[in-house]
Amino acid sequence: MGKLAEIKTKQTSSSVVGFIDSLPDEQKRKDSHVILKMMQKATKEEPKMWGSSMIGFGNVRYKSPTSGREVDWFKIGFSPRKTNFSLHLIDLQRHADALTKLGKHKTGVGCLYINKLDDVDSKVLEKMIIAAAK
Repeated sequence: MGKLAEIKTKQTSSSVVGFIDSLPDEQKRKDSHVILKMMQKATKEEPKMWGSSMIGFGNVRYKSPTSGREVDWFKIGFSPRKTNFSLHLIDLQRHADALTKLGKHKTGVGCLYINKLDDVDSKVLEKMIIAAAK
């Protein structure tokens, strides 16, 4: 049995809407509300704040195939950062086709980075979110 790892970023009871509404950039606030609705619709879960700036949906225990360590985390989520949005959609490889049609973006290990929703095809993004939520 894997050992449950303690991670620094934990679920909090802070208000998700309060956090979004406190963002200084109006476009970032608008886009955050749209992404929030997309993820809420896809997961049928209530959003929760994780740490001070991440919004997560659902709870999952991930197990590292290499170390065997386990962590409790959200199924999908996002963070409206100063420079871009970081969307945590897990396993981006399975979205390879969608990524070619998405528009302007960058990818990390399990993260999709977009500057603003106007840069991407929101229908493609919504399909990716729905697939990631399954």
